[in-house]
Amino acid sequence: MAEPARRPEDYIVRTRDLTPESGVVFRHPLNENSNILMHMLSAHVGMARVQLSLGRVSPGRESFVPHAHTVQEEFLFILEGSGQIEIDGARVPVGPGDYIGFPTDGAVHQLYNTGTTDLVYLMGGERTDFEVSQFPTLGKTGVWANGEMRFFDRKEGTTFAVEDFFRPEDDGR
Repeated sequence: MAEPARRPEDYIVRTRDLTPESGVVFRHPLNENSNILMHMLSAHVGMARVQLSLGRVSPGRESFVPHAHTVQEEFLFILEGSGQIEIDGARVPVGPGDYIGFPTDGAVHQLYNTGTTDLVYLMGGERTDFEVSQFPTLGKTGVWANGEMRFFDRKEGTTFAVEDFFRPEDDGR
Protein backbone atom coordinates (compact mmCIF):
# COMPACT_ATOMS: atom_id res chain seq x y z
CA MET A 1 0.00 0.00 0.00
CA ALA A 2 1.34 3.42 -0.95
CA GLU A 3 2.06 6.00 1.70
CA PRO A 4 -0.45 8.84 1.87
CA ALA A 5 0.62 11.93 -0.03
CA ARG A 6 2.29 14.58 2.05
CA ARG A 7 0.97 18.11 2.06
CA PRO A 8 3.28 21.00 1.13
CA GLU A 9 3.07 22.17 4.78
CA ASP A 10 4.69 18.89 5.87
CA TYR A 11 7.96 20.07 4.29
CA ILE A 12 8.08 23.42 6.10
CA VAL A 13 9.11 24.31 9.65
CA ARG A 14 8.08 27.84 10.56
CA THR A 15 10.83 28.59 13.06
CA ARG A 16 9.19 31.88 14.06
CA ASP A 17 6.33 29.80 15.52
CA LEU A 18 8.53 27.47 17.60
CA THR A 19 8.13 27.66 21.36
CA PRO A 20 10.42 26.39 24.13
CA GLU A 21 7.82 23.70 24.85
CA SER A 22 8.08 22.35 21.29
CA GLY A 23 11.83 21.81 21.64
CA VAL A 24 13.94 19.46 23.69
CA VAL A 25 16.56 20.40 26.27
CA PHE A 26 19.90 18.74 25.65
CA ARG A 27 22.35 18.46 28.53
CA HIS A 28 25.56 16.49 28.17
CA PRO A 29 25.64 14.04 31.11
CA LEU A 30 29.34 14.71 31.76
CA ASN A 31 29.13 18.54 31.72
CA GLU A 32 26.79 20.19 34.23
CA ASN A 33 27.05 23.54 32.37
CA SER A 34 25.87 22.03 29.06
CA ASN A 35 22.38 23.23 28.18
CA ILE A 36 20.88 23.65 24.70
CA LEU A 37 17.26 24.18 23.83
CA MET A 38 17.04 22.31 20.52
CA HIS A 39 14.49 22.13 17.75
CA MET A 40 15.37 19.25 15.44
CA LEU A 41 14.34 20.81 12.14
CA SER A 42 15.30 17.96 9.82
CA ALA A 43 13.35 15.45 11.92
CA HIS A 44 10.22 17.65 11.67
CA VAL A 45 10.19 17.22 7.89
CA GLY A 46 11.14 13.54 7.88
CA MET A 47 14.78 13.75 6.80
CA ALA A 48 16.87 10.72 7.75
CA ARG A 49 20.34 11.25 6.24
CA VAL A 50 21.12 14.87 7.12
CA GLN A 51 20.51 16.52 10.45
CA LEU A 52 19.87 20.19 11.13
CA SER A 53 18.79 21.67 14.44
CA LEU A 54 18.13 25.13 15.78
CA GLY A 55 20.00 25.55 19.05
CA ARG A 56 19.69 28.14 21.80
CA VAL A 57 22.24 28.45 24.61
CA SER A 58 21.55 30.90 27.43
CA PRO A 59 24.22 33.30 28.76
CA GLY A 60 26.98 31.59 30.72
CA ARG A 61 26.11 28.11 29.43
CA GLU A 62 27.89 25.74 27.05
CA SER A 63 26.69 23.60 24.20
CA PHE A 64 28.27 20.23 24.83
CA VAL A 65 31.73 19.17 26.02
CA PRO A 66 34.96 19.60 24.03
CA HIS A 67 34.96 16.83 21.44
CA ALA A 68 36.23 15.73 18.03
CA HIS A 69 34.48 13.56 15.48
CA THR A 70 36.04 10.73 13.47
CA VAL A 71 33.08 9.86 11.21
CA GLN A 72 30.56 12.71 11.05
CA GLU A 73 31.26 16.21 9.78
CA GLU A 74 29.53 18.99 11.71
CA PHE A 75 28.82 22.68 11.20
CA LEU A 76 27.44 25.65 13.12
CA PHE A 77 25.97 28.89 11.76
CA ILE A 78 25.48 31.67 14.30
CA LEU A 79 22.18 33.54 13.94
CA GLU A 80 21.95 35.71 17.09
CA GLY A 81 24.00 36.55 20.15
CA SER A 82 27.70 36.31 20.82
CA GLY A 83 29.97 33.65 22.14
CA GLN A 84 33.22 31.84 21.71
CA ILE A 85 34.12 28.72 19.83
CA GLU A 86 36.97 26.72 21.28
CA ILE A 87 39.05 24.91 18.68
CA ASP A 88 42.00 22.84 19.84
CA GLY A 89 42.23 24.86 23.07
CA ALA A 90 42.07 28.33 21.47
CA ARG A 91 38.94 30.42 21.97
CA VAL A 92 37.73 32.64 19.12
CA PRO A 93 34.81 35.12 19.31
CA VAL A 94 31.77 34.29 17.15
CA GLY A 95 28.60 36.19 16.29
CA PRO A 96 25.78 36.49 13.75
CA GLY A 97 26.73 35.35 10.26
CA ASP A 98 29.69 33.22 11.35
CA TYR A 99 29.88 29.74 9.84
CA ILE A 100 32.06 27.17 11.60
CA GLY A 101 32.75 23.81 9.93
CA PHE A 102 34.39 20.71 11.36
CA PRO A 103 35.68 18.04 9.01
CA THR A 104 36.82 14.78 10.58
CA ASP A 105 40.37 16.05 11.08
CA GLY A 106 40.44 15.67 14.87
CA ALA A 107 39.89 19.34 15.77
CA VAL A 108 38.50 19.43 19.31
CA HIS A 109 35.66 21.97 19.54
CA GLN A 110 33.08 23.43 21.90
CA LEU A 111 30.69 26.43 21.82
CA TYR A 112 30.28 28.83 24.78
CA ASN A 113 27.79 31.65 25.27
CA THR A 114 29.88 34.50 26.66
CA GLY A 115 27.31 37.17 25.79
CA THR A 116 24.37 38.66 27.64
CA THR A 117 21.60 37.25 25.43
CA ASP A 118 20.80 33.80 24.08
CA LEU A 119 23.25 32.43 21.52
CA VAL A 120 21.09 31.09 18.69
CA TYR A 121 22.56 28.96 15.92
CA LEU A 122 21.95 26.26 13.37
CA MET A 123 23.89 23.05 13.86
CA GLY A 124 23.99 20.25 11.41
CA GLY A 125 25.92 17.56 9.70
CA GLU A 126 25.82 13.94 8.82
CA ARG A 127 23.60 11.40 10.50
CA THR A 128 25.25 8.01 10.61
CA ASP A 129 24.49 4.85 12.56
CA PHE A 130 28.02 4.82 13.96
CA GLU A 131 30.37 7.49 15.29
CA VAL A 132 33.51 7.57 17.39
CA SER A 133 34.24 10.83 19.21
CA GLN A 134 37.21 11.87 21.28
CA PHE A 135 36.66 13.76 24.56
CA PRO A 136 40.21 14.74 25.57
CA THR A 137 39.23 16.94 28.55
CA LEU A 138 37.39 13.93 29.99
CA GLY A 139 40.03 11.36 29.00
CA LYS A 140 37.33 9.39 27.21
CA THR A 141 36.40 8.01 23.82
CA GLY A 142 32.72 7.84 22.96
CA VAL A 143 31.24 5.29 20.60
CA TRP A 144 27.75 5.96 19.20
CA ALA A 145 26.06 2.78 17.96
CA ASN A 146 22.64 1.18 18.21
CA GLY A 147 21.08 4.41 19.46
CA GLU A 148 23.35 4.94 22.46
CA MET A 149 26.69 6.50 23.37
CA ARG A 150 29.18 4.43 25.32
CA PHE A 151 32.15 6.12 26.95
CA PHE A 152 35.46 4.36 27.43
CA ASP A 153 38.13 5.61 29.79
CA ARG A 154 41.33 5.98 27.79
CA LYS A 155 43.57 5.43 30.84
CA GLU A 156 42.04 2.05 31.55
CA GLY A 157 42.21 0.84 27.97
CA THR A 158 44.87 -1.40 26.54
CA THR A 159 47.01 0.16 23.82
CA PHE A 160 48.63 -1.86 21.07
CA ALA A 161 51.00 -0.61 18.41
CA VAL A 162 50.73 -2.01 14.89
CA GLU A 163 53.96 -3.93 15.53
CA ASP A 164 52.25 -5.80 18.38
CA PHE A 165 50.13 -7.65 15.84
CA PHE A 166 53.10 -8.95 13.84
CA ARG A 167 55.26 -11.46 15.64
CA PRO A 168 58.12 -12.87 13.62
CA GLU A 169 58.58 -15.73 16.11
CA ASP A 170 55.04 -16.97 15.47
CA ASP A 171 54.09 -17.93 11.92
CA GLY A 172 50.40 -18.28 12.83
CA ARG A 173 50.20 -22.09 12.82
